[in-house]
Amino acid sequence: MQDRETFNNHTVYSLSDVAMSLHRIIERTYTRPYYIKAEILKLNYYPYSGHCYPELVEREGNTIKTEMRAVIWSANFKDINRRFLQITGEPLKENIRILCLATIQFSPKHGLALHIEDVEPTYTLGEMVRNRQEVIDRLKKEKIFDLNRELTMPLLPKRVAVISVETSKGYSDFMQTLQQNEYGYRFHTELFPSILQGEKAITGITGQLEKIGKRTDEFDVVVIVRGGGGDVGMSCYDDYELTRAVASFPLPVLTGIGHSTNQSVTDMVAHASFITPTDVAFSLVAAFRRFDEQLGDLMSRIVQRAQLTLAETGQELVRAETALQYKLPKLLDEHRNRLAETYKELVFKSKEMLINQHFQLKSLSQDLEKEMQLHLQGAKRQLSDFEERLPRASQMLLRKRLDECAFLDEKLRLLSPENILKRGYSITLKDGRAVTQASALQPGDQLVTRFYEGEVVSTVES
Repeated sequence: MQDRETFNNHTVYSLSDVAMSLHRIIERTYTRPYYIKAEILKLNYYPYSGHCYPELVEREGNTIKTEMRAVIWSANFKDINRRFLQITGEPLKENIRILCLATIQFSPKHGLALHIEDVEPTYTLGEMVRNRQEVIDRLKKEKIFDLNRELTMPLLPKRVAVISVETSKGYSDFMQTLQQNEYGYRFHTELFPSILQGEKAITGITGQLEKIGKRTDEFDVVVIVRGGGGDVGMSCYDDYELTRAVASFPLPVLTGIGHSTNQSVTDMVAHASFITPTDVAFSLVAAFRRFDEQLGDLMSRIVQRAQLTLAETGQELVRAETALQYKLPKLLDEHRNRLAETYKELVFKSKEMLINQHFQLKSLSQDLEKEMQLHLQGAKRQLSDFEERLPRASQMLLRKRLDECAFLDEKLRLLSPENILKRGYSITLKDGRAVTQASALQPGDQLVTRFYEGEVVSTVES
């Protein structure tokens, strides 16, 4: 036996030594296949080789508790996938829980892996049913399960938003039934294309519902139709996010997704569900037909009522005409007598009114004449009084003006230069002009100082 390498008195093992030891231990310990439940995180299917290398996990809440690789060889994968599709209606795919029969093997080169020999589809089917019921319970708990079904369907659903695949047979059947209806009703449709099966259908349909939700005033209903795909890939219609989007959508949603075996949760929460796209189209046409029939029935009742009313009115006219023919001569005589009496009364009243007006006019004329005489007498008295007062007023005004003139004359006399000089004042003149400022004088200037009596001549020295 070859001596092993040591380090600090410890034996050193190669990586292959450890791997082979693990291989032998696992080979001795796990000698038979085991049933193992897990969730497929990633499928990792390679069509070229046909082999599949799933990544299996076990979750605890939203956290991955355990993760392990697995292998399904080509021959097993074909058989497993065929039976899985036949029983569950879905192919083996990611994000599903499985119960598999597998051997536990450790390869020194590839490591630990589960070699899956079989997958029990009934277990996954049960998980799908359980998940489906959880979605239903959650929607009911959130009180949105019945929201879309409680919406009022428009009387004439003319504007239709269609979520489908343009090239699908289901969409073609829907449009042909709608556009070629025997009654000639016209619909406005707009396609919002989306994948309609498998995991991608969830994001595709919810994304298109979001687009339609921003234009709800342009549509009356939303239609989701598919056809020709059987029941494969239908589990997406039990997804919580998709069903919640349909249940809470503000417009009625009609489904025709061809799920003939079991009703999906999306069908349950939609306003109405149908097996085929053609049935959806027939339901829209039927809404117009019901309105058309109601309108026709209403028109018939209106015509019948109008005819009955005309007949009754005609009978009343005949009765009125007969009564009028009988009463007309008598009525004419009565009106003639009334007219003659009215004429006589009018003539009498007219004469009476003329006499009254004549007396009123005469009385008014006399009153006016008296009033004028009184007014003239008053004016004469005022004029006579004015003539008497005018001379006295003129004399008083004249005396007042003479007194004012005398006062002004005395004031002018007192302010005359002679009276000012007489009170002791004098006037200094230079060149015949009065001097009012000393600064205007120069040495040598001759000044004349005038008094009340006499004057003096002087010379400015400094």
